[in-house]
Amino acid sequence: MDKEKTNDDSVLDEEEELREQVLENGSVTLRKAKHVIHCLCIIGQVEGHYILPPQNKTTKYEHVIPQLVAIEQDSQIEGLLIILNTVGGDVEAGLAIAELISGMKKPTVSLVLGGGHSIGVPLACSSRQSFIAPSATMTIHPVRMNGLVLGVPQTLSYFDKMQERIVRFVVDNSGIDPEEFRKLMMNTGELVMDVGTVLDGEAAVDCGLIDHLGGLHEAIDCLYSMIEEREGDEHADPQHRQS
Repeated sequence: MDKEKTNDDSVLDEEEELREQVLENGSVTLRKAKHVIHCLCIIGQVEGHYILPPQNKTTKYEHVIPQLVAIEQDSQIEGLLIILNTVGGDVEAGLAIAELISGMKKPTVSLVLGGGHSIGVPLACSSRQSFIAPSATMTIHPVRMNGLVLGVPQTLSYFDKMQERIVRFVVDNSGIDPEEFRKLMMNTGELVMDVGTVLDGEAAVDCGLIDHLGGLHEAIDCLYSMIEEREGDEHADPQHRQS
C-alpha cells in the first residue's frame, strides 16, 4: 500500500514539474518516451534588450539561452525539438539564440507551425534538420527599426551589416542560394506595406530554406533517427564517446 502511494506521489511530482516548465519557460523535457527529448517553444515575439508591453506574447532570450546551455550539458537529454510560431522580434536576440542552437552537439530539429517570420527564419534554419507544416508561412524582409532613426550614411551602413549577418547565417545553415535569398528579401511586388516575400510551407522547401515538409510526427521521427545514429557512432568509436 505504501509502495503504491509512493508511486502515485512520484507521478504527481513529475506532472507538477512538467506544468511548471510549461508555465514558466514554455518548454518541457519528455522523459517517458523512446528517447528523452526537450521541447522548446519559440512563440509570439522574440524579446531582446527592451521589455515589450504586457499584452504581447513573448519569448524572452534571457530565459532561452540558459535553457540551451543546460540542455547541451544534461547527459540525460538526447535531443532538442524546437517548435516555432513567431512573428519575429529583436534581431540580435534572435541571432544569439540561433547561433547557440546551430552550435549544439546534440541532435536538433525545428518545426515551423503557423508562422516563422522575420528573425524566425534564421531560428528555423539553425537546427540540424528543419520541418515546416504545409499551412505555415515564413516572411522574409529586410532589417527594420522602430523609433527615431538618423538619416545619415552610417545608419544605412549599420543596417546593411546587420542584414548581411542574417543572410550569411541563413545561407550557411540552409540550402538556399544567397542571391535567391536576397531576391526574396528585396521583393517589391508582394507585400502591401513592406518589401519582402511570404512563403508557404511548400515554397519554403522548394527554395531550400527549409529541409522538409511535414508535421510533428515527421519531426519527432527525424529526431529519433538522428539520436540513434549518434548513439551508433559513439558505440563504434569509444574515443568519440569519451570526448
